[in-house]
Amino acid sequence: MTFKFNEVYINNTATVVGPYEKEGPLGNKFDKTYDDLYTGEKSWEKSETKLLEESIDILLNKTKKKKDEIDLIIAGDLLNQISASCYGVEKFKIPFLGIYSACTTSTEGILIASTFIDNKRIKNAIVSVSSHNMASEKQFRNPTEYGAPKPKTATFTTTGGASVLLQSTKTKVKVESATIGKVCNMDQTDPNNMGAAMAVAAADTIYNHLKDTKRDINYYDLIITGDLGIYGKDILIEYMKSEYGLDISANYNDSGVMIYNTETQEEVLAGGSGPACSPLVNYSYIIPLLEKKTLNKVLIVATGALFCPTFVYQKQPILSISHAVSLESVK
Repeated sequence: MTFKFNEVYINNTATVVGPYEKEGPLGNKFDKTYDDLYTGEKSWEKSETKLLEESIDILLNKTKKKKDEIDLIIAGDLLNQISASCYGVEKFKIPFLGIYSACTTSTEGILIASTFIDNKRIKNAIVSVSSHNMASEKQFRNPTEYGAPKPKTATFTTTGGASVLLQSTKTKVKVESATIGKVCNMDQTDPNNMGAAMAVAAADTIYNHLKDTKRDINYYDLIITGDLGIYGKDILIEYMKSEYGLDISANYNDSGVMIYNTETQEEVLAGGSGPACSPLVNYSYIIPLLEKKTLNKVLIVATGALFCPTFVYQKQPILSISHAVSLESVK
């Protein structure tokens, strides 16, 4: 299902990251960086809350907006009951919608906010997400003290907070359309191979977006998936060819591959993941290229593994979903 928007624009963005992201190839493009995973807090969870809260503070400062000028905040994360988002937005006293769509939460939030704005229900909205490597590892896999080894297919949850301000007033970058994805099942049961679990959802959303909009694959200067990582990226390319007869390799990349240097940062294994992965790359690097018209049309296809440890222990497959947002430079 694809919606086209007439008057939804990106005002500005803000990104805050931890040490691994700082050391990656985009390290100098983030608004704020930390050298330790605690970010001055006493727990991983408090650190994640801080990352999200600071991204909103920086965004308000960059846009010179006061809290009472913002109509709505939409936010989500991976922690139980999206707690990082709830604690992170509490001080702002702005109407709040908490959402969860795993690592595709950022595009779901943009989609929801754009619908409100385009229908003139509100004039602006902040969409925020966060993730923290240690908080996620503790919740979804093993206690971090175990130091359990992982296979090369495993991805590395990004530590960061990312926020974007959407508005009805014209700027240099437009939210042109968005596609709601479907829950997909690739019969993947390995929590250390999320790229394989999510590739089919990305493929389904890309295909349906192109079909709904009647566009060729070359319409976009860049198609960028959320966090498939090295191996998931290759699976998607092959799946698109075999299932739909589409070769996306010429204008395709993955934010999980882009955010780290997988050759020198050995600990990141197959690349980045987490709700913050896609927006950290897109907000700090891709959107500025759209503002400069170095890129004109980009399809952001964030991907999410709907992963619950309890279901995995019960031998259930890891489901996935992907939502897409089309961004275009304004002429």
